[in-house]
Formats: sequence, C-alpha cells, structure tokens
Amino acid sequence: MNDSEFNALADAALKQIEAGLERSGADIDFEMVAEQVLEIEFADGSKIIVNRHDAAQEIWVAARSGGFHYRWDGRRWLDTPRDEELIAALSKLISQQAGQVVSLLQQ
Repeated sequence: MNDSEFNALADAALKQIEAGLERSGADIDFEMVAEQVLEIEFADGSKIIVNRHDAAQEIWVAARSGGFHYRWDGRRWLDTPRDEELIAALSKLISQQAGQVVSLLQQ
C-alpha cells in the first residue's frame, strides 16, 4: 500500500470513530488535537489516544488497558496478535473507560 492509500484509509477510520462517538450520546469529550491524533477524554480525566503512525502504516491506540496497533489487512484494520478489528475493539475500550456501553459501529 502506498502512502496516499494509507492516508485515505486511516483518515476514513478516524472519521468513522468520530462519527460513532457523536452518535453514542455518551458523556465523552473528543477532538482532533493534531492532524493525525484523536484524543478521547472521559469524565474521570482518563484518555484514549488514537493516532495514525505513518512510518508503520498502522493506527495506534493508547488506552488505560494498554497499547494496540492496527494494520490494514485489505478489508479492515486488524490487531493481528489479538485478531480484533479496530472499531469493535475500540468500542470495548471506550465502554470500559466510560463505565457505560458505547458502540462505534454504524447502526
């Protein structure tokens, strides 16, 4: 995959995450703090950071429970060691930190 393809796919994933957070109605603040970094802040002050890592062509997630790397497999962003898809895994991580069920999946 070339840089342009990676950027388009990663940008689409970040937009999907933002849209899912908007739809969720959860008491969560979020913003793009840089072109490649989405910061999600919870009522207790904890954060989840989602960012593009251009050199590795991955999306990285830093959460209270750990760090995760997602690589495009041709169909989806996948954390291969755990066989977890980005949006589903991030929904779980956000739900854990928010203390309520939050789904980023399109309804």
